[in-house]
This record gives sequence, structure tokens and C-alpha cells, in this order.
Amino acid sequence: MTRIVEILMYTLKPGSGLDFHRIMREVSVPLHLKAGMDVVSYGGSLHDDDSYHLIRSYESESHRHASQDLFYSSTDWKQGPRADIISRIEVSTTTVMALTQDAIDAIRASRKSIQG
Repeated sequence: MTRIVEILMYTLKPGSGLDFHRIMREVSVPLHLKAGMDVVSYGGSLHDDDSYHLIRSYESESHRHASQDLFYSSTDWKQGPRADIISRIEVSTTTVMALTQDAIDAIRASRKSIQG
């Protein structure tokens, strides 16, 4: 089975990585899940606390659009972590690709093994 995978890479403002991760873990990721997104992996880079990734998986391209519309238009996002997250990002890039479920599961497992 093939799924749509979106990889977001962030260069964060210097010194903001740990706080960014706290906001993601405590507020943003739960909102992603509520909107129907599969959060495969998120966290700081192994080489730099101010480099960050978020990997999301979707059933299809239409599911990606629908769940993102739900997430980004929600009051929980707009009045919640939006300003705190955006204010910490210097550069953001996005890549969308199709991956097998096995590849997605391998990414998920590798991130969990690194986090301990």
C-alpha cells in the first residue's frame, strides 16, 4: 500500500529548538492527530537543535488537503500554538512524495529507537 508522505523541514531561530519541540509535543501534534493526520516523526535534527522535521502521512492527496484544511482553519490552531510556532521558524521547506507503508513504518521505528 502506498501513502502520501509530507516532509516539512524547519530552520528555527537560534536557541528556540527546545521550546519549539515542547510546543509541538504538548500542543501541535495532538491537534494534528485530532485533524486525522498520521504524524510519523517529528523532532530536532541530530546535528543541530535548531533544525527540525515533521513527517506526516496521508491516505491520499485529497486526504492531505482535507485534513490540512481542517487543521489550519481550526480555532484550536489559530488561537493555540500557531503564533508561537510561526514566530520560531526562519525557513520552512516541504516535500511531498509517495512511500510504501513499510517505508513509513521504518521511519517511525527509527525515530523511536533514537529517542529511546
